[in-house]
Amino acid sequence: MVAYAIVQVEVTDPEKFQQYAAQVPEILKKYGGRYLARGGRLEVLNGQWPSKRLVVLEFPSIEAAKRWHDSPEYAGPRKLRDASARVNIAVVEGLA
Repeated sequence: MVAYAIVQVEVTDPEKFQQYAAQVPEILKKYGGRYLARGGRLEVLNGQWPSKRLVVLEFPSIEAAKRWHDSPEYAGPRKLRDASARVNIAVVEGLA
């Protein structure tokens, strides 16, 4: 069943984060992932949102999302991510 990773991002080091962002698309693709939203305009309609950047990823399954996130290919970029931003990630099954 399709799954969506919802990623809240607060960038703390823009230069380092750009290095991270440049490396991710090819790795994401290898694990069947694709961007549905990637840091575009964000408007909060209700409540408070903890970050100004939001990313939505689609994967074939929660397991595929976990394989991507824990993959050896993503280990290096993940270190860059963690050094350049505060990130929350949740994965949820879709209805399709």
